[in-house]
Amino acid sequence: MIDDNDSTLDIYRGDTRIERFEPVALGRGGTARVRQRGSRMTPTGEFHINRINRDSKFNIFLGLDYPKLDTAREAMRAGLMSPTEYADFQDAYYRDGAPPQDTVLGGYIGIHGLGSSDPDIHRRFNWTEGCVAVTNDQIEELTRLVSIGTRVVIRGDDDAPIDSLRDKPQASTQISTD
Repeated sequence: MIDDNDSTLDIYRGDTRIERFEPVALGRGGTARVRQRGSRMTPTGEFHINRINRDSKFNIFLGLDYPKLDTAREAMRAGLMSPTEYADFQDAYYRDGAPPQDTVLGGYIGIHGLGSSDPDIHRRFNWTEGCVAVTNDQIEELTRLVSIGTRVVIRGDDDAPIDSLRDKPQASTQISTD
């Protein structure tokens, strides 16, 4: 479980916490249930690890299955995604067995290490484009404790209305973090 308010990442086996990593850094834009590409927000909710990249510029990248179908549906209802974009998303999701990463909702969200990033910045600020960052030692330990399919819950302040995302600029280029 990742908690934005406590800046922690806890690993549980059943109801027992077996490890805690702190501090974690999240997106510069804060957290939200529905994020938009370029908002630098970390999505909240329940996800699963769906890929592991051990050759990431951030040391190791644990990819999450964001955006989820219910997130895309909520974005469509809020007017952030057109019905056609939602239908295309849904088709790709079912065809590929994974969410498309190039939609208005962004993608390439995961948990990663620092790579060559500044550890002092990591300790003091939320600095990512929307991912969850831990230190290089922590991501290596985390990778030993998890596998494909591991459930990941990200908690944050979800009180911001979805409508507020409409005014945020979208990135003009797609940046892959893994």
